[in-house]
Amino acid sequence: MMKHFVFVAATMLYTTFAWGQRVYQAKDFGIVPNTGKDMTQAFANALSKIKTEADDKAAVLRLEAGDYDFFYDKANVRELYVSNHDQDNPKHVAIIIEDMENFTLDGGGASIHMNGRMLPIAMLDCNDCTIKNLSVDTRIPQITQVKVLENDVEQGTITYEVAPYARYTIENGRFTVHGENWKLQPSWGIAFEGDTKRVVYSTSDIGLGTSNVTEVSPGIIRAPWRDARLKPGTVIAMRSYARPTPGIFLYDNDDTTLENINVHYAEGMGLLAQICEDITLKNFNVAIREGSDRYFTTQADATHFSGCKGKITSVGGLYEGMMDDAINVHGTYLRIVKRLDDYTIVGRYMHGQAYGFYWGGEDDKVQFVNSTTMEITEANSIEDIEPYDKPQLDGAKEFKIRLKKPVAADIANGEYGIENLEWAPKVYFADNIIRNNRARGALFSTPKKVVVERNLFDHTSGTAILLCGDCNGWFETGACRNVVIRNNKFINALTSMFQFTNAVISIYPEIPNLAAQKKYFHGGKGGGVVIKDNYFETFDAPIVYAKSIDGLTFKNNTVVQNEDFRPFHWNKHRFLLERAINVKIKNNNFSTGFDETKDVKRNM
Repeated sequence: MMKHFVFVAATMLYTTFAWGQRVYQAKDFGIVPNTGKDMTQAFANALSKIKTEADDKAAVLRLEAGDYDFFYDKANVRELYVSNHDQDNPKHVAIIIEDMENFTLDGGGASIHMNGRMLPIAMLDCNDCTIKNLSVDTRIPQITQVKVLENDVEQGTITYEVAPYARYTIENGRFTVHGENWKLQPSWGIAFEGDTKRVVYSTSDIGLGTSNVTEVSPGIIRAPWRDARLKPGTVIAMRSYARPTPGIFLYDNDDTTLENINVHYAEGMGLLAQICEDITLKNFNVAIREGSDRYFTTQADATHFSGCKGKITSVGGLYEGMMDDAINVHGTYLRIVKRLDDYTIVGRYMHGQAYGFYWGGEDDKVQFVNSTTMEITEANSIEDIEPYDKPQLDGAKEFKIRLKKPVAADIANGEYGIENLEWAPKVYFADNIIRNNRARGALFSTPKKVVVERNLFDHTSGTAILLCGDCNGWFETGACRNVVIRNNKFINALTSMFQFTNAVISIYPEIPNLAAQKKYFHGGKGGGVVIKDNYFETFDAPIVYAKSIDGLTFKNNTVVQNEDFRPFHWNKHRFLLERAINVKIKNNNFSTGFDETKDVKRNM
């Protein structure tokens, strides 16, 4: 027994000193699993102690496997402006990791559970930090799952069973769900096949029977609701469009690693990273918990990167059941609303879910874009930038930007945006599985190199890969110059129609006046878009849609036609090209043959 004790002690010394790590056991701070008690203050105490003892050694906070609970009324209250989410400050946060360096939160297989509408983890102003071996979930999700028991199409009624986890009341005939600090009447839903967990063919967002309902018995609801597509056994995720918080929020961090993480639910994105440099995701999953009866995961995207730089690496992940995309990478255009002098402009965040955070700094390279034609007009760089509509950065919607070169006199006529080229990342997205989700698979809007390889896109519902750019709606930059899509497998995309879903791969910048455009938005000298050595299996026609691109190659791909669903897409061409030049389609294998005169349509 004594020999065993000596061996353990020696091992701990080796771990702590030989590897340069200072290891802290969470249980020593009262962070104990499976108690049902709130762990917010215990975590805060542990992180505070680790920070005060910081030295040149890396620090690790190690949890034991099990369940840890966090409650809304005990949470940290912070003002946080989270891109592409509701700006309903303040936010209630379970765990805040802030101003840390060389720190690792090792969950050891732990699961953290939110009780109420909360942000589970925020990492702010950190350098070289890691979160690993951890799951994020919520006890009572705001998405309410029901199962269709009977569908009387003639009478226009559907009877459904409410999932056991949900709390509901019927108020003036309205089916209303609630949790610790929230209540809502679901307004829209996504229908899943009961046996496959795939989005039901040709449904998209559906209206719900949540008004004038009758409770047949506890948990069984009958509603006036006519929709013949919703057969008995169909499972419906009833939801609103609220996005209060992501599962994990990263802000102003350098060199962040998220490894072996499972986000089982978030009422927003699974991960939202903004103004960060170099992020690595290894086996980061937004996935249904093993053994769970749920068919859904996040309210929005699985992962979302806004205004980041360096390199984003996402490998080995599983993304399923999201209400939006697996990954979205972009910057944010500001609209130029004033020209104060020859060198000074005022730029404004335009979307209600994207403002209040850092946009750029001294010496950052920028360029202007005409929002009607999406043509780049001139390049410049920042001399100085500061909030214009309020004294501090947090919450700012406008910036006064002084540039190093003079700007055109008409730059503030309401048609121009400004893009920051400094905060644009490279992306490596590989060996991931994206399946059974709403909307789209992967979105990229960055001028830096993007490589998408060896992924499985399985029933993504809409477009599998989208290259976008928009200075009119979401104001998400920017043009893609060098994208390689290779050795991926695409299975039955386009089973439902969503925004930008013109083909399995859709190159679709928002250009209000395409006819007036003289330049091209995507592609150019950077290498353009190369789609090669992929396998497509599809029931419908469209494979690639491309708008405003100089440089597109589609080669050595295999396209297999199946009869899994009835073709319904309005686009009847394999390739639909609008203002596309330097396009090469060669050495591909189509199971039904390829006739360029029929399968390729060019609108110049």
